[in-house]
Amino acid sequence: MDVAARLGVFGAGIGSLWNKKLKLWVNGRKNLAKRVGQEIQSNDRVIWFHAASYGEFEEGRPLIETIRSRYPEYKILVTFFSPSGYEAHKNYRFADWVFYLPIDTKKDVKAFLDAAHPEIAIFIKYEFWPNLMAELKKKQVRTFVISARFIPDSRFFKSYGGVFRNALNAFEKMFVQDQPSVKLLNSIGFNNVIVAGDPRFDRVKTIADTEWKDSIVEKFKNNQRVFIAGSTVGAPDEDLIQELINRHLETRFIVVPHEMDRVPMEKMISNIKGGGKLYSECNADTDFSATQLLIIDAVGLLSKLYRYGDWGFIGGGFDKGIHSVIEATIYGLPCAFGPNYQKNRPGIEMIEIGVCGAVKNIDELDVWFTPLKVESKLAEVRQKALEYTNNNCGATEIILNQVFLGRSE
Repeated sequence: MDVAARLGVFGAGIGSLWNKKLKLWVNGRKNLAKRVGQEIQSNDRVIWFHAASYGEFEEGRPLIETIRSRYPEYKILVTFFSPSGYEAHKNYRFADWVFYLPIDTKKDVKAFLDAAHPEIAIFIKYEFWPNLMAELKKKQVRTFVISARFIPDSRFFKSYGGVFRNALNAFEKMFVQDQPSVKLLNSIGFNNVIVAGDPRFDRVKTIADTEWKDSIVEKFKNNQRVFIAGSTVGAPDEDLIQELINRHLETRFIVVPHEMDRVPMEKMISNIKGGGKLYSECNADTDFSATQLLIIDAVGLLSKLYRYGDWGFIGGGFDKGIHSVIEATIYGLPCAFGPNYQKNRPGIEMIEIGVCGAVKNIDELDVWFTPLKVESKLAEVRQKALEYTNNNCGATEIILNQVFLGRSE
């Protein structure tokens, strides 16, 4: 394992000469243990959270922020494997320290854990590096995984997966999202498994329950029903939405692209029949009477904007996978998305109950959307969306009760 890790670092070092992300990955790990040791004091009580990247971090965020408020005697260390996660959260205000994960060699792992000396280690979803897990077990660090999902094709359940199965022995408890994960882990001898669900439901519930208004969006909505397309990724998503807009000229649309590239935004505005505007060019006095489309060319608003919607489209389904669907369904929005949704448990389950639909083209999207314009049908599906999303909240408390059970005050 050490040899493979070193070869990986060597390859990343070569690649970093041309690739900005690889350069960040390599430079972020230089003198890592030394820098950690300079920051973390010997008397600090440390809870360490690790996330592979941005998306995984969001699943653990409700737990981090609850621990910060409820157990102030602990300090919080967050690590990331990827530059995208680190760069986005290196100044995260609920963590005391944010670093990269060390490479998985015995030497680097030991040096890092000696410097960080966590009392509790919490892995978000996955990334069970063999040397790291072995050292955590050796040091008797209370170690957990949260929001995990296991599938039959995973290496843990293969004939060659012994080293990976052994890594799971480091966990005091494994908090998983669903019952199939429990059965799979039981089949290889692990019974320390609890179905807790996904803490992201708690996060979107908190956002939805927090009062927030946007005067520009309210002026655009003007008490009409609105279709919100969130985190649209490139032409496959955006062309689809553009065609839907032109088929439903009586409906107002808000589009929130995943990337803030002005060129495709302006292209969409020029190609729709009902008129469109960029959010950045509007204010509370803007006249939206001849505007069917509002494109949000600003970051950080989407999860709150869904409260103004009646239907949703979740981007990414024609790319690597759909983005967060529960950010929309927590407000009762039925949602459509592209065909690549198989790794998104809420998406799968909400298709089964009729809240969401997967589409491959404009005709399928139109067939999904048109019946939902009928108020009685929309109300029925909205209720199902609300019930599903709210019923899946509570993972944070389940996990905290287990992790801190019997804790001395």
